[in-house]
Amino acid sequence: MNLSELSRLVGERLRGRGLLLATAESCSGGWIAKCITDVPGSSGWFDRGFVTYSNAAKMEMLGVRAETLGRFGAVSEETVREMAAGALAYSCAGVAVAVSGIAGPSGGTPDKPVGTVWLAWQMKGQAPVARWYHFNGDREAVRRQAVATALQGILDVCRSE
Repeated sequence: MNLSELSRLVGERLRGRGLLLATAESCSGGWIAKCITDVPGSSGWFDRGFVTYSNAAKMEMLGVRAETLGRFGAVSEETVREMAAGALAYSCAGVAVAVSGIAGPSGGTPDKPVGTVWLAWQMKGQAPVARWYHFNGDREAVRRQAVATALQGILDVCRSE
């Protein structure tokens, strides 16, 4: 499924649940928010997006703790969990998605090679769900896969009960 179709489905799901979405993006650079706002009527279910590429921005805009970044790094489960929680705390949204990763072509390490991406999704009042991924390809491909996975994850956490 392409990004446009996923974004449209996300909108339908959020609208159906009466939820607003907030995004907290690092390696995707606002691409999730761009896909969402490409959908006509998205102002009815998209609250805001945070593009927090630097560690300072993650701390200032989302409340990610310096200790978390120092101990685990920006590309970690702990950081994306705090990013998702911060997006909810600093918005009117009922659901948030957060992404941080190493899109390349440089910046990878043996422990966190290029293509490593952490994503987290959180519904207000619930614990965040975080997942690790390793995507293949060049910078564009890694980022595109991260965006698609983020959108699919929103659908998954917003299933109707």
